Amino acid sequence: MSDVIRPVILCGGAGTRLWPASRDSLPKQFLKLLGPQSTLQETVLRVSDPKVFGRPVVVTNRDYRFLVREQLDEIDVDAEVLLEPVRRDSGPAVAAATALIAAQAPKALVLVLAADHVVRDPAGFIAACRDAQAAAAAGHIVTFGLKPDHAATAYGYIRPGAAIANAAPARAVEAFVEKPDAKTAERYVKDGYLWNSGNFLFRADVFLAEYAAFEPNSADAIARAVKNATEDLSFRVLDEAAFKAAEKKSVDYAVMEKTLRAAVVPASYGWSDVGGWNAVWALLPRDRDENAAQGEVVLLDTKGSYVASKGRLAALVGVEDLIVVVEDDAVLVADRSRSEDLRKLVERLRAEKRPEADTHARIYRPWGFYQNLDRGERFQVKRIVVKPGARLSLQKHMHRSEHWVVVRGTAKITIGDVVKVVHENESAYVPINSKHRLENPGKIPLELIEVQSGSYLAEDDIERFEDDYRRKPKD
Repeated sequence: MSDVIRPVILCGGAGTRLWPASRDSLPKQFLKLLGPQSTLQETVLRVSDPKVFGRPVVVTNRDYRFLVREQLDEIDVDAEVLLEPVRRDSGPAVAAATALIAAQAPKALVLVLAADHVVRDPAGFIAACRDAQAAAAAGHIVTFGLKPDHAATAYGYIRPGAAIANAAPARAVEAFVEKPDAKTAERYVKDGYLWNSGNFLFRADVFLAEYAAFEPNSADAIARAVKNATEDLSFRVLDEAAFKAAEKKSVDYAVMEKTLRAAVVPASYGWSDVGGWNAVWALLPRDRDENAAQGEVVLLDTKGSYVASKGRLAALVGVEDLIVVVEDDAVLVADRSRSEDLRKLVERLRAEKRPEADTHARIYRPWGFYQNLDRGERFQVKRIVVKPGARLSLQKHMHRSEHWVVVRGTAKITIGDVVKVVHENESAYVPINSKHRLENPGKIPLELIEVQSGSYLAEDDIERFEDDYRRKPKD
């Protein structure tokens, strides 16, 4: 067994409690809410010391695969990206990544982390990992229990038990308890309970054996999904038929609440799961009136508030303890004490079939992004940005034509059998039912305005003929 720890980073959640910034099309782990890096990037960098950690495995799904790869490239970190063909919660995700690692080193130490958590003390985090190594190597499944600094009702708790021989400071887990009410949380803190971080360290063979003991059918399905996995570009894709057979279940319910091998290492390293806007407010620097502001914001006689605005001016006067988040297509105003209720709001938006519930105005693609600017009867206007050297698929549309105006950079455009170069302040017209392709041959981003006109303007009006990214027609 190597002393090097193999990180597994779970990167599939939607983060609805940070709506409207976090949505299913761009969830919170990819957002740069607290600084120049996303929480995914911070998590990967936290486990990048080769003296302590081996090559990480990032588990995500097809929708996020190119976002993950792009953010890894931004910080120049190599990782294996494992794709879930369907979402099955954290239990199967952890088991699949562990099986992948175990195929190379059965007794490897595996560290499971969420991509959307924040750690303010990375050195303390690494020290906690070292503290947990002896217990994990001895066959315990170790979780990290954070020492509470307040009586939180948003976290589950752990009741620690007796010390584990030859594995200090690890202790046995007497019980996992659900999120408490305020009075119970105060008692838990007084009695020495720890916050359940949902992060784990264990030996690969031990975890897989426990998973097989408690979830035999799922364990068999996951083993087949890993064995029959395929390569797609730079991604490893689990076999869909096999992975679908695994039961959708969290790792807590599948293993941790059943195993007799559970251990906890008490730790304190400035951890937060960034579970809502109130947590973001608490993590950011604040002014003398306890306000945290990001973007175009002006505050007058305002206290205890979090305000973030992208591009547009947000001005607050004479208010207290508010959350105000301004996005291109949605504005949130909420009492800061009720930020946990955003899940209910998103559920209502979905019930009303509002696209803003899950989809941003800006949609990221492997070649760049497009942003919806305006829409009316039989027309739609978009801003399109293409990365240097990237190109869209060769495609055609049955129900719409497109007008492209280049505002920055140089475009290489294919329309039928004609290939031409279009410069800034020049335009091109793509008729209905014409094969076409847009690419950026230059060294700077290509930016253009697209005006679509036709009887049907949805994204699924597309027929692909060639695609560098092997996407399905609606991707």
